Amino acid sequence: MADAAITVEGAHKRYGGKRALDGLDLTVARGTVHGVLGPNGAGKTTLVRVLATLLRPDAGRVEVAGHDVVTDAYAVRMRIGLLGQHAALDEELGGRQNLELFGRLHHLGAKRARARAGELLERFALTDTGRKPVSAYSGGMRRRLDLAASLLTEPEVLFLDEPTTGLDPRGRAEVWDSVRSLVGGGTTVLLTTQYLEEADQLADRVSVVDAGRVVADGTPDELKAATGGDRVDVVLRDAGQLGTAAALLALPGVRVDADRRLLSAPATDRMATLSRVVRTLQEAGIEAADIALRRPTLDEAFLHLTGGPSPDHQPASGHSASGHLADGTKEPV
Repeated sequence: MADAAITVEGAHKRYGGKRALDGLDLTVARGTVHGVLGPNGAGKTTLVRVLATLLRPDAGRVEVAGHDVVTDAYAVRMRIGLLGQHAALDEELGGRQNLELFGRLHHLGAKRARARAGELLERFALTDTGRKPVSAYSGGMRRRLDLAASLLTEPEVLFLDEPTTGLDPRGRAEVWDSVRSLVGGGTTVLLTTQYLEEADQLADRVSVVDAGRVVADGTPDELKAATGGDRVDVVLRDAGQLGTAAALLALPGVRVDADRRLLSAPATDRMATLSRVVRTLQEAGIEAADIALRRPTLDEAFLHLTGGPSPDHQPASGHSASGHLADGTKEPV
């Protein structure tokens, strides 16, 4: 693919007896957000570390921004940025001081570091923070500052490894807006995330990784369509009637969620299925609190494609990337 920012062909990586990457293939188009989803231990973080030249693949071809990560690692590093799960910031310094410090560490020179710090503070709406220490920032402000720091060298490709872990909805929305603006400026973003909603909101395409391989790839809508189309959701007033309702409706592929008093099933014929559900429940005297037709979610697509729980329903992975190409010592996953 001539316009690819990332190309991975048959990548392998083994830790002892464990295959973290098992012939993984991936292509990411320039100027897009590409999401990588997968259960814990699927190989997402190993993939990012290989792409960022922090790990060498055992086999396969891996190129980033047109350069091989093994034979031309330095050129790759000059063209990428990395944002890990946790902010790699000095808590005692202010935002401008942090950016100038990182700029000097990237050999920008004092004048250029000051100029880039000013540009990025304005870009990420952080110019009014003054000399307030980072320890006093909100979660969303910290992540925006960390994102700004990863862009000091104006990378062609930016790796975001679970960038909104631990943020509240407002903080996540702030980071999402910042990512959208980056892509609008031409940056290519590879996003790994535990939040399926995040991939749905941001990604142009999504690759689902399981056991070190890409098991599905497509737009969020294409992956959702793989679950079989529309669904009908029925929330009952009385959870004790779920079994009776499911038996009466006899819908193929029905799922029961007792905690939410919910029946959910595929609806191949939207209106016919809805009419049947309403009529059947009324005739049986079963009261519904809500009935709705909807499109499948990316969460359901994940379940369908991997046969396991979605990342949202698993504990956050134990690994931690410090960001800015500083390798860690945690066990890779």
